[in-house]
Amino acid sequence: MSMGHDIRNRIAKRAAKEIKDGMIVNLGIGIPSLVPNHLSHNVYVMFHAENGILGMGKSPDKGEEDPTLCNAGGFPVTIVPGASYFDSATAFGMIRSGYLDITILGGLEVSEKGDLANWIVPGKRVPGIGGAMELAKKAKKVIVVMNHCNKKGEPKILKTCTLPLTAKECVSMIITDMAVIEVTDKGLLLKEVMAPFTAEEVTLKTDAPLMISEEIKTVT
Repeated sequence: MSMGHDIRNRIAKRAAKEIKDGMIVNLGIGIPSLVPNHLSHNVYVMFHAENGILGMGKSPDKGEEDPTLCNAGGFPVTIVPGASYFDSATAFGMIRSGYLDITILGGLEVSEKGDLANWIVPGKRVPGIGGAMELAKKAKKVIVVMNHCNKKGEPKILKTCTLPLTAKECVSMIITDMAVIEVTDKGLLLKEVMAPFTAEEVTLKTDAPLMISEEIKTVT
């Protein structure tokens, strides 16, 4: 099921709350790229991109794009004071060395153990897995933002992923249009529901078993 602009921004706004002052963060394409637009002014973050930028800022206003400045997905970006440029080998060296505090990625499927499938649907052409595998395994925290269900209305949070995996047991948190779910050693913990949905509705639309937090909150 496709999402409107407001819902995509709502998910991005919730994901932005996980980012703390001083962090180094990498963002995937799609909903993750909206996250910088929702950061508090007093939170200073260095956004990293695999194509060789540390210090990306908000998306530029229309007409203000710099054709030589883009993120790893090829979309125009701005930079913040202190930003730096380098080659992709150095960018991947930062990832593989464990310097990233958080990566926020899109997802096709997530399993109850935190396995992630987000790079290919068999039969469809894709440019490649890019840096997703390194990001999923080497970032200190992996947050997946996505629709709760696919275009057919079927759950994307499953007991076992059916699509080719990007990485196993890597996801820390799932944020969807319906819920915020934490991946724990004991299984998936439903911590927040997105209004107007209820915990019961989220459970019905989730294939994997869900534990429900005693302190569950509603995101309005």
